[in-house]
Amino acid sequence: MSGLQIARFSTDSYPAGERVAAWSEALGRHCGVRIDIDPRSAVDFRSSAKIARSSTFGLIEGSTSPNRQGSSRSLLVNDDVSFVSAMTSPWSASHLGRSLDLHPGDWSLLSNSDVSQITIPAKCRYLAFTVPRTAIKPLVPDLGAMFARRIPASSRALQMLMRYLDLARRDNVVNTPELAAAFSDHIGDLLALVLGPTRDAAEHAKTRGLAAMRLQAMKDDIADNFGRADLSVHSVAARHGVSVRYVQMLFEESGCTFTQFVLEQRLSAAHEALVARLDEPITSLVYDLGFNDVSYFNRSFRQRFGCTPSDVRNAARTLGDEGLDRR
Repeated sequence: MSGLQIARFSTDSYPAGERVAAWSEALGRHCGVRIDIDPRSAVDFRSSAKIARSSTFGLIEGSTSPNRQGSSRSLLVNDDVSFVSAMTSPWSASHLGRSLDLHPGDWSLLSNSDVSQITIPAKCRYLAFTVPRTAIKPLVPDLGAMFARRIPASSRALQMLMRYLDLARRDNVVNTPELAAAFSDHIGDLLALVLGPTRDAAEHAKTRGLAAMRLQAMKDDIADNFGRADLSVHSVAARHGVSVRYVQMLFEESGCTFTQFVLEQRLSAAHEALVARLDEPITSLVYDLGFNDVSYFNRSFRQRFGCTPSDVRNAARTLGDEGLDRR
């Protein structure tokens, strides 16, 4: 695999009478799970999802109309564990002799090798991911006790996991085998923090999973604020409640410095803006994107793209004129 493989599926392209079977088959093909689905109305049943998978991780983000779904012994096909959430309306579940009610935003851990029943009483968006049991079991003291337990949306560790999980929900981010493997490891670390890790796992998570989550949060922060001239390692450190040296260390360990990352964000945005905002002076764009020195911007741009900002703008205008001439 080249990273997370993305698939999308919707029952809307099937006749009403074939939607349940099509959805069940899609789950087996894309997610490696087999479940029985009992819709409140077979005629009105609808379901759709975006599915991301690697060899050690699977994510499904979708919506469904009301139904009951579950597994029997004959349908159990793997020994993964699933972490599931009802995002917009309550669910109820029965698993390992335990009853569970999930409120919107809550999560719970389920065993894919044990029978379960889930009732979805209203149209609902949901999110769920799977990891191998062998990856999470060494990190949690009593994994069996954690199944079918409600993890409330207010959990701080859960909120950190959700933030990092957003990477899998973006297309073309986790796009190499190496990134996919690291991402799966980090998800395992953060899930262990949510469930209650062993002492060794907690320390390990702080140096691997939690560090990865914090680095991604800082990168997202920079992506949202690179146009600010006052963006600095000091301001990012303050917003995230860590030291300046810790921020620098996280970026250095990822293969680039904080300054290099900020510059790359600004230069990429400048390249796009030169084409999209043809009527604005280049100097205005430079300052809008957080640069405070036009000469420095010009040197950096040429070094990054092998041409000047004016070259990019002139080429865009030429293409635009050619398009008008062909009309």
